[in-house]
Amino acid sequence: MNAIHQSKLQPGDTALAARLKRAVEGEVRFAPGDRGRYATDASIYQVEPIGVLVPKTQADVAAALAICREAGVPVLPRGGGTSQCGQTVNRALVIDCSKHLRRVLSVEGDTAWVEPGIALGALNDALKGGKKFFPVDPSTWARCTIGGMAGNNSCGSKSIRYGLMADNVLAIDALLADGSRFTFSELPDNLGEEIPAGTAALIQALRQLGAREAEEIAARFPKQLRRVGGYNIDALTPSARAAGRGNLARLLVGSEGTLAFSAALQLKLSPIKPRKVLGICQFPSFRAAMAASEHLVALNPEAVELVDRTMIDLGRSIPIYRATIDAIVIGEPDSLLIVEFHGDDDAALLRDLDRLDEQMGDLGYPGAVVRVTDAGFQASVAEVREAGLNIMMSMKGDGKPVSFIEDTAVDLADLADYTERLNDVFERHGTKGTWYAHASVGCLHVRPVLNMKQGEDVSKMRAIAEECFALVREYKGSHSGEHGDGIVRSEFNEVMFGSRIARAFEAVKDAFDPAALLNPGRVVRPPRMDDRSLFRYPPGYAADATITPALDWSAWRSTPDDPQGGLLGAVEMCNNNGTCRKFDANVMCPSFRVTRDEQHLTRGRANTLRLALTGQLGPDALAGPEVAEALSLCVSCKGCKRECPTGVDMAKMKIEATHARAQRHGIPLKDRLIAELPRWAPWAAKLPVLANLRDRLPGLAALSERFLGLAASRPLPRFVADPFRNEEARSEGDRGEVLLWADTFNRHYEPEILRDAVTVLGRAGYRVRPAAAPRGRALCCGRSYLAAGMVDRARAEARRTLAALAVSDAPVIGLEPSCLTTLRDEFLSVLPGSESEKLASRAFLLTEFLAKENVDLPLQSLGPARAHIHGHCHQKAFGAFLPAVKTLRKIPGMEVVPIASSCCGMAGSFGYEASKLETSKAMAELSLLPAVRAAAPEDVILADGTSCRHQIRDLSGREALHSVQLLARALKPAAKPA
Repeated sequence: MNAIHQSKLQPGDTALAARLKRAVEGEVRFAPGDRGRYATDASIYQVEPIGVLVPKTQADVAAALAICREAGVPVLPRGGGTSQCGQTVNRALVIDCSKHLRRVLSVEGDTAWVEPGIALGALNDALKGGKKFFPVDPSTWARCTIGGMAGNNSCGSKSIRYGLMADNVLAIDALLADGSRFTFSELPDNLGEEIPAGTAALIQALRQLGAREAEEIAARFPKQLRRVGGYNIDALTPSARAAGRGNLARLLVGSEGTLAFSAALQLKLSPIKPRKVLGICQFPSFRAAMAASEHLVALNPEAVELVDRTMIDLGRSIPIYRATIDAIVIGEPDSLLIVEFHGDDDAALLRDLDRLDEQMGDLGYPGAVVRVTDAGFQASVAEVREAGLNIMMSMKGDGKPVSFIEDTAVDLADLADYTERLNDVFERHGTKGTWYAHASVGCLHVRPVLNMKQGEDVSKMRAIAEECFALVREYKGSHSGEHGDGIVRSEFNEVMFGSRIARAFEAVKDAFDPAALLNPGRVVRPPRMDDRSLFRYPPGYAADATITPALDWSAWRSTPDDPQGGLLGAVEMCNNNGTCRKFDANVMCPSFRVTRDEQHLTRGRANTLRLALTGQLGPDALAGPEVAEALSLCVSCKGCKRECPTGVDMAKMKIEATHARAQRHGIPLKDRLIAELPRWAPWAAKLPVLANLRDRLPGLAALSERFLGLAASRPLPRFVADPFRNEEARSEGDRGEVLLWADTFNRHYEPEILRDAVTVLGRAGYRVRPAAAPRGRALCCGRSYLAAGMVDRARAEARRTLAALAVSDAPVIGLEPSCLTTLRDEFLSVLPGSESEKLASRAFLLTEFLAKENVDLPLQSLGPARAHIHGHCHQKAFGAFLPAVKTLRKIPGMEVVPIASSCCGMAGSFGYEASKLETSKAMAELSLLPAVRAAAPEDVILADGTSCRHQIRDLSGREALHSVQLLARALKPAAKPA
């Protein structure tokens, strides 16, 4: 193992941590897991930082800079950590601005001052009311921060209309390496006495450099909109100042944190264009799409984006994107160009689509445009486009599309020839490239498929880079068109710009930061891009052979003798793209939404697991405290399984880690009691008064918190005296047989829901029978055992279930999402094979099944009514929520309103634990509880999850129904026998 990946804190680092803790309000994190989580970004690199500071205030940042300056410790500002090139990893103190430094400071007219840690999506949400937006829109808009965008000089799909970050940042309030603070903006030639002498001297030196190198800059800088390599020293030239492009903020934009820390940024805002249409153009070949680009750009669109065949095929393999991909293609095209028109008038936009049709016909492709005018469908298309890079990374195995020549840019007229020649380069090296992105500006994201664990492919990477950049220079293009320099491209700046410009870049760095305090080795004086000691997968990287997984991970197995059977490969599917940092109406990632901590994020957890599985956190780390802490707030929502573009299933990985911990340290009494609930619940039902005594007898709740960790303030679910019995699951009908899965929770806590299910299925015409064993206790999905890491017990339950249900091919219908989806998901890992696959294919939630079969229930109006429905996380993760909404909307006169919410926060026993209580409440308060409270008193609240209903009742006082209860209420009276 490479030493840089397993370093211990040095005495000086420990002293630094102590000084920082005394000086700042924010969080100082120097633990091995914290350093490991911040050692990577979305690039191929891994460089362990000295430590991490999460500042609460700008004063924290200033104090940290002063301490690090005295100690000679480098500093690295960081936002969302989504950089492709390695600019947000370094042997430095990382300053994570994304948790606290995220305020909108002011909005006046067409400008706004913001802190660097605010995400672009959050900023634009805040600006909506004023009908303004910030128009630089990279695909990571939901999680990338404004500070990070400025550091990279980000662009996005609409750069043809709005330009780059450098064109939209008006001023930067900067903290300099020497401790001074100055706002860099448009300044007069005569600086005046109000500017501090040191800063004035710096500015004068920069202007002198610009004047001295003006001719060389004019000769060597590519004439491309998408040029973000090196420093923007063209802003220092006399001609730039004369043309109004001499704003000194332009120099800091794109500097990757190497020149100053951006304390606040003034942004130029644009008016929102409320209407848009898309035309999705189909092409028989990649070259044909490239050749058409310049003709389509002539139609003056907002954006023209490429989707290639690889992305089409991979997108179809990801459930969340499959339907959208199928809807936007005609036949089997090789490449698509997505053309966007924005405006205020629908008629004018439809005429734009007509012109697009005509242009495609003139190019020889009549009838090859899919029109997208529906806003919901447009959002789905945008989601696919924005996930493009990550969809490419969903390839299983060690070979992945690698970002290193990611965003070269050439003139549109040269695009077809350039891309064809670059494909020839890939072929010569025995690989192929994946393509997508900004055809409108000649900047295409291309990633050759390589295995970064193999030295041979690392050598190929360098050779491809050198040949690619030679082509770029031949076409007078830009080698860095969007994602900056970082480690992967900084060393090529000298080849691209020439030695004289490279020395000018160094002079700029030295003028700002003579001691190389700020993110050293990026942009100037860089390491080699193929230095494997800096890689995420350095020489010696391997799975810890002492770890034997409890579940089946064979789909991710890289070699037949993989010691972990594919577990490490599954964890490595996380490419650090940071999609899990988004804040929207979907599920992922509920704990991060509350804490905003990297360790409580799918990405942070995956990195922690990867380090543990490869021995980088020491021996037996999978069962150790770093992994346990990272997973402590994971509610196993499975949002990541569906919403992560590469399908990282952290809930399943948590089972693996919990199992390892249970094997090593045993199982706490509380966890064992909850795990065994399906076994002792029938006995509790015989003495419900005694079973429910904990919340009735004073003092017992406090004792349960003291000895079991169950929050005294939280009432537990109550056992009923008349639990659901299997013989009740009987109804006759002629539509066929269904097996009703009576889960432990509804059976013993809310049996009326199961009884309503029998009624509804019977009225739908089905012959209902119980999903039951011929003898003995009730069947169990084993989820409670899996949650406690008791995989062997869960496997035994799965065997019982498979044996009992093998006697029939009838659909298995369930009501509790977490239980029913276990049959569709975890069974495949606990007991892989055809029997589990068959059961998974015929297991459905009730409302999902009714929607699939398009059953017309005999429903009547309940009067003018509105129902607000909260989707259980597993309903959403398995695509069963929208079918539930569809089924409920069949009730005449019923308005069914989906609540835009993530996890309710209860998540089985999670919300009952005293240590998790406040986090549980905070999850519910993000969106669910405000929506429930806003509902009219006469409105119905629906939630199909047992935990969700209890959370809503306990924290809002409102009773929530299961959707089958509402269906049962809306049934027409049954006809009486003649």
